[in-house]
Amino acid sequence: MKVEYFNEYSPNLGRNMEIKVYGHGGKPFLVFPSQCGRFYEYEGFGMIDAVSSFIEEGRAQFFCVDGLDWETMINPGWPRDRILRHEAYVRYVTDEVVPWAMDLNEMGSNGYRAGGMFTTGCSMGALHAANFFFRRPDIFDGVVALSGLYTMRSFFGDATDDEIYFNSTLEYLPNVHDEYTLSLYRRAQIVICCGQGDWESECIHDTYELQQILERKNIPAWVDYWGYDVPHDWPSWRRQMPYFMSQLV
Repeated sequence: MKVEYFNEYSPNLGRNMEIKVYGHGGKPFLVFPSQCGRFYEYEGFGMIDAVSSFIEEGRAQFFCVDGLDWETMINPGWPRDRILRHEAYVRYVTDEVVPWAMDLNEMGSNGYRAGGMFTTGCSMGALHAANFFFRRPDIFDGVVALSGLYTMRSFFGDATDDEIYFNSTLEYLPNVHDEYTLSLYRRAQIVICCGQGDWESECIHDTYELQQILERKNIPAWVDYWGYDVPHDWPSWRRQMPYFMSQLV
């Protein structure tokens, strides 16, 4: 398996950011870490091993970005400062990482440029994966979100900043009505999953709320609730990710 490490300065964040890339080509997946996780987390918890066959066969390429939750989500500072820092992270991902990743993917895929990129993540990584996809369906054409919460309110309370609203999928998605954006959602591949075991109760709630919104808007999605023996933990996600990928790539 081809593995590459990058450490590059981000103008949007004013600091160096690290990324690991797994694979030589195929469908690109942008991986967000769980709460306060790092770019090496996906590998460290066995997720790369779980999907290694897709990577080695050239069916998928994984771009594992660093998080910034310790500066944004769980920082004790003022909500306004924290959400503006998160918006800088959004720009870093969409304006810096994605174009670079698509170019790298094209070079490794014998000149074939993928039509879009999946987002994915587990736990808080799923929150980010869903939010980035639903905010930017023009550059992302799929999402695999595992055991996520889909609102920022757990981290920002009742603060009224517009930027908090536009990062809380359950808040802004019901108010998306323009047909162009809806058409982008409808042609995408959307997977939202959680277990029903230990530590999943809040995720079940938000997954159901998101499912209701998607159904009301006639947006096709694969919303899957796994069993009562499936907890909010890495062994569950190591089973789920290759299962869904077998249907997607």
